Amino acid sequence: MEYQDAVRTLNTLQTNANYLEMVKRERGDPQTQLETMKLYLARSGLQVEDLDQLNIIHITGTKGKGSTCAFTERILRSYGLKTGFFSSPHLVQVRERIRINGQPISSELFTKHFWRLYHRLEETKDDSSCVSMPGYFRFLTLMAFHVFLQEKVDLAVVEVGIGGAYDCTNIIRKPVVCGITSLGIDHTGLLGDTMEKIAWQKGGIFKSGVPAFTVLQPDEPLAVLRDRAQQISCPLYLCPPLQALEEGGPPLTLGLEGEHQWSNAALALQLARCWLQQKGYQDAGELKASRPSLPGQLPPAPVFQPTPHMQQGLRHTEWPGRTQLLRRGPLTWYLDGAHTTSSMQACVRWFRQALHRCERPDSGSEVRVLLFNSTGDRDSAALLKVLQPCQFDYAIFCPNLVEMASTDNADQQNFTVTLDQVLLRCLTHQQHWSRLHEKQTSPDPWSTPGQEQGGPASLLLAPHPPHTHGASSLVFSCISHALQWITQGRDPVFQPPNPPRGLLAHPVAYSGAMVLQEAAAVHVLVTGSLHLVGGVLKLLEPSLSQ
Repeated sequence: MEYQDAVRTLNTLQTNANYLEMVKRERGDPQTQLETMKLYLARSGLQVEDLDQLNIIHITGTKGKGSTCAFTERILRSYGLKTGFFSSPHLVQVRERIRINGQPISSELFTKHFWRLYHRLEETKDDSSCVSMPGYFRFLTLMAFHVFLQEKVDLAVVEVGIGGAYDCTNIIRKPVVCGITSLGIDHTGLLGDTMEKIAWQKGGIFKSGVPAFTVLQPDEPLAVLRDRAQQISCPLYLCPPLQALEEGGPPLTLGLEGEHQWSNAALALQLARCWLQQKGYQDAGELKASRPSLPGQLPPAPVFQPTPHMQQGLRHTEWPGRTQLLRRGPLTWYLDGAHTTSSMQACVRWFRQALHRCERPDSGSEVRVLLFNSTGDRDSAALLKVLQPCQFDYAIFCPNLVEMASTDNADQQNFTVTLDQVLLRCLTHQQHWSRLHEKQTSPDPWSTPGQEQGGPASLLLAPHPPHTHGASSLVFSCISHALQWITQGRDPVFQPPNPPRGLLAHPVAYSGAMVLQEAAAVHVLVTGSLHLVGGVLKLLEPSLSQ
């Protein structure tokens, strides 16, 4: 059977919108959900003990856990190790979630393993059980374990889906090492509405006697992590900053842009070094110094000299959709899946610095466009407030729907929301944006008093002409229509057939089209949702769909 048939069948395991709401209201004991996952594993032909063979690095956090996983995997691959990597969500194709040696598994391998697992679970169904098949994410987690075991990887980097304590990846009982990236507020309906509650959930991946590392966190959640680790005798260490590892050696170059990636890279280095040491590798970085821990504080992780393999891994790390730049003729695309307030602040810093570095056109105007969507229980008003000082000429809102009729591509289908819901949400985003512009007289929270614009310590934008379109915003029904309006046929790769009728019917759409056609440079920031970024990449980079 074909890959798309497998993905369509997988999509039937997505929960429809109404059922999802019911589950939220009647959520059962989370511990029972973990026990259920172990039953699914057994039905699939594996026991939890089998997962010990995978030499797992288990990583959670609110921000940067995917990037940290990518850094960690790439470092260890530089040592010649065969790596498995399980992550979520996917950007373009679902097989991106399961990688061998950094590459998504092939369509053929995905299809083979999907049907093998699906039929095995079908055969072991218990009609008396209320849930006979695992949900979408659980199924893919089971499938990743099977693929990694069949492919005989040396190690598997496993990214937690949501939270930690009750995430279905947490059936892993003996990881080699665990990591917790920067914490923030996200998935409050599932994890709690304070940093302390979220830290408790994330600390649920700690295991007795298994080393764990985290980065600098606010005092309260850090105390929760420390207590959680102490309760089960998990040795937890605090990573020193990346600069401490650079001292006395060559500067470290990261394959991912943005200052916030330094923290992710520092954690990845500690995780990789610990894994190598635990597995008896000698070339794991020479210790530079050890810092004594203060009473009541977490012991610091070692300061060591990153090896050439580690340096190479950091330099060659790729992770699409995170601080990613695409330059296409007059258009520059800035793609970042930031979807929490703090990650959006990091995204804005990166965007503004990237704008400041780019060459200004000799003549003609520059136009800045925001393409935004936000999903779930996230506070889109707070995210848009962080984005507002970027001085966009146009703000465009659309659902995470690539085309209005996308039945030919199952990878992008989502049954957990209805079309009406997502369009109404886009209109809500537009209303939030309009209200922010009504209050535009408020001072810029990103400016530093007393500094000239563009000064070395400033994150202000490069000079921008006075706004003629400051509050202009539009809602499109899908990503393709939004991109057709933004590009005006000027992107050399994205060349759709004919624009839909009515694309320029709105006065702002008509006047804006003239501006975009004549601009010397168009800067487009795509953010708010990784699914939105994935949909945009699907259209801008057709090779990702092959």
